[in-house]
Amino acid sequence: MAIGSGDPELVADYVLSLDAAGRKEAAAALPGHLPVVRRRRAATSAPDRTGDETWIDPMRVAGAGTISGAAATVAWLNRRDFQDRTHDAPDATPVLVRVLSARPPAWQADFATRAALRLPGRPPGGHRRSGGAGTLALAMLRHTGVTPPVHDPLVVEWVIRPPTADRLRRDPLLGHLLPRLFEAEGVGRALRDERGDRSAPGVWLAALTTLAREGGIDRDLLLDGCVRRFLRGGPVVGLRFFARLHERLEPTYDEVRERAAAYLRLLPAAPGSVADLALRHLRRLADLGPQDVGEAVRALLSRPERRLVTAGLTWLDEYARDRHAGLDAFAPALADAFRCPSADVQGRAVRLAVTHAMQFGPGGVAAVRAGARVLPQDLAETLAAAFGGEAHAGMRREDDGFVPVPLPAPRPIAPLPPAPRTATDLAELPHRDDWQGMERWLAGVVRLHGEDPGGLATALAERAARRTGTGGPRHGIEAFSEAIAALLADGPADRPADRHAGGPADRSVDGLADRPWDGPPDGLADRPVDRSVSGPSQGASGEFPDGGADALADGPRLPAPHLLLLCRWAEVRDGLREGTLPPFLLGEPTEPTGHLDPGELVSRLESYERAGVQAMPADLQQALLRLPRAVPPEAVARARALTSRAGRAAARWMDGARPAPLTAVDWPEEGPDVKPDEGPAGPAGPVPRVHAAPATGLPLIDLLFVGPGPRPDDDNGGCLSWWPYVMPSDREVVAQHYLPHLRARESVGPGEALALAAAGGPPGEGVALVLAHVVADRVRGGAPERRAGPVVELAARGELDGGELGRQLGRLLRRGWCRPGPALETLEAAAALGAHRQVWEIVTGLLETFLPGPEERPAARHAQVLAFALRAARWAGARGAVPRVAEAAARRASNNFVREARRLHTYLT
Repeated sequence: MAIGSGDPELVADYVLSLDAAGRKEAAAALPGHLPVVRRRRAATSAPDRTGDETWIDPMRVAGAGTISGAAATVAWLNRRDFQDRTHDAPDATPVLVRVLSARPPAWQADFATRAALRLPGRPPGGHRRSGGAGTLALAMLRHTGVTPPVHDPLVVEWVIRPPTADRLRRDPLLGHLLPRLFEAEGVGRALRDERGDRSAPGVWLAALTTLAREGGIDRDLLLDGCVRRFLRGGPVVGLRFFARLHERLEPTYDEVRERAAAYLRLLPAAPGSVADLALRHLRRLADLGPQDVGEAVRALLSRPERRLVTAGLTWLDEYARDRHAGLDAFAPALADAFRCPSADVQGRAVRLAVTHAMQFGPGGVAAVRAGARVLPQDLAETLAAAFGGEAHAGMRREDDGFVPVPLPAPRPIAPLPPAPRTATDLAELPHRDDWQGMERWLAGVVRLHGEDPGGLATALAERAARRTGTGGPRHGIEAFSEAIAALLADGPADRPADRHAGGPADRSVDGLADRPWDGPPDGLADRPVDRSVSGPSQGASGEFPDGGADALADGPRLPAPHLLLLCRWAEVRDGLREGTLPPFLLGEPTEPTGHLDPGELVSRLESYERAGVQAMPADLQQALLRLPRAVPPEAVARARALTSRAGRAAARWMDGARPAPLTAVDWPEEGPDVKPDEGPAGPAGPVPRVHAAPATGLPLIDLLFVGPGPRPDDDNGGCLSWWPYVMPSDREVVAQHYLPHLRARESVGPGEALALAAAGGPPGEGVALVLAHVVADRVRGGAPERRAGPVVELAARGELDGGELGRQLGRLLRRGWCRPGPALETLEAAAALGAHRQVWEIVTGLLETFLPGPEERPAARHAQVLAFALRAARWAGARGAVPRVAEAAARRASNNFVREARRLHTYLT
């Protein structure tokens, strides 16, 4: 009854009233009572009180007061049933201490020690739920006065409870656990976020420094503990608290001098922040001996951090000026400073060596000369003037072992898969990533619907029994394909007039492609084409609105290439419903690039006319887009003889009416409001421009030849890889439609760029920008060789505009879209694959747009690009001045940027 009440105090009163026999009987019954009390509490709880845990503390108190052995009691209190609570509960520690205090003193001491040793370690960066075990162990150690065992998790449990100076003064554990504060693993991580000032309550930094100031804690204990912890090493996050405590204590001059040897030991390898701390205090000491100064300087010059190497050079300069002693002992360390990646540090080290050259003996001179091999040419020459030797040694770093190879042949393109011939071939839907499979499936469905409707229905009905739905995107090809398959599975019976029957496929494209093709309607050629998509169906014969800001404004907005795909699938679905499906599709490609042979299209149209079949609008427009730019005269002559509307439209297209869109990429002006990471839709992003005038009167084609704008929906249905095969003769237009998706969740990668390289049509700024994005995108693009593939492929085809690619890459780098490192490693991979001359063309364009102007401040990344440019120029055997490089080389400065510009300019001229 007491346990069932959920009141730990009532249980405590009951067990304390039991005699020895009663406690023994109760203890024996406790394990069997666990499932009983769980069921009882579950049965009596309200429906919304799921997971009632009020039975846990009464059970813990019952065990603490009745189980005889200290070890068994600790095991009971640490049962997993009691630890993994889902809700916070009032602290039952006072009740448990009251019950445990009734035990003999020796038993209590044994319990306190065992409870402390049972505490688990805490996972890095987290806190383990202990069900109050840590609080109870600390309480019993304080209650019994027993010496705490050496156990790191106990110290962590002690420090995670925010203290005050007053509570620490009265804590009997302070003398035992404070020295272990600096030894126990996990303390530094537990206190890593402490930043409180001296007066902040509940902060260890404030409490310890207060007690140290009052004399309640020995300052030497704290300072020595911090220094010992530094010497043990470890990750910087685990040392952060101790570094802050050390600085809050404000060591005096004498305290620093007593620990100078330890601070010296920290300089070579301690984390940078700890080495900074040690250096700061050592520099306070005026009486540090020459041997100690030498040890400190040598340690600092071997560090990788620029600030520490600079501090070492400053100290060495002061030492050399004050003592005028020999510096041979410092020569190897000075050579280490020459290897620092910072040009400023390299220049400072060279100036120091030249200034004190007379203080180096033969051994020191030899060591300095050896170190000069890693220096840039101008610094190597400066050093050689004072130390002798050959200045050209510094040029050896340019000999990177590059061996030029010829460009490979263009990649062979695998042929199209065979067309499906039987209904069984169409039983399974290809994945949307397989554009050829999807195209073959759609064309096969249309063809076999006329040749073998019964077999097709049987095959797709069997498939429907095995699988339901693809789970594709809302505006996805899969939804339409599933609807088509469902309609076919019903068999060749007459279709109902209701066009809304037949599955969940998205209806946002209904009627869009369906309009006459005898030329543009009045006004369409002079008005912008609306990119909206209709919502409700307009019927197979509905007119497509002729543009204007208000046309179909309530529909969703989709990328135009994806919209064309959806319209093609939608009209096949509608043709099945209405019994108007043609015997085959016009737009089925004949080439693996997505192209359609002009003669084959004319033959298909001739078959349509003989059978009196009307072409489906989207299918016809897809067919026209897949025609090559150069159409044989005999195909044009045959097309002119066609009499249907579709035939006349095809004849005009082949006979020179194909639009020649004007494209460009607009970049906004740079300024203080441009934020580099806002992406393609932000003010720093490119704005694609596509313009074709006059409009063709073919609605979907006109949509494709209108720029996508800076912020279209990212909903591309997972079909970005299809787009070059939708318009295989207009890769620049496809690239312009890619631009708003460069940094979307499903981005453009090397696969899409390779498809652009294999497509037709002149490449322009859009293709160059897509290539630049792929070159620099290490996260999505993969290995450098993979990212270099599209560049090498276009170079192999003789179609790469390297200068434009470099200019677009420079704009990406300039606006912070990417870093130089990934881009340069891709260009190096392209050079290794045979495109070394084209890489130099890319680099010249990159230098044109990326290097800072006369009023701009250069950065390390600009020097990095210039250093790579010299390598690329050597690979290509390039000659001739580059204006932006010559301008940078003429600056009156001695920073690394100017030095690299001078080296490149000297080589080129």
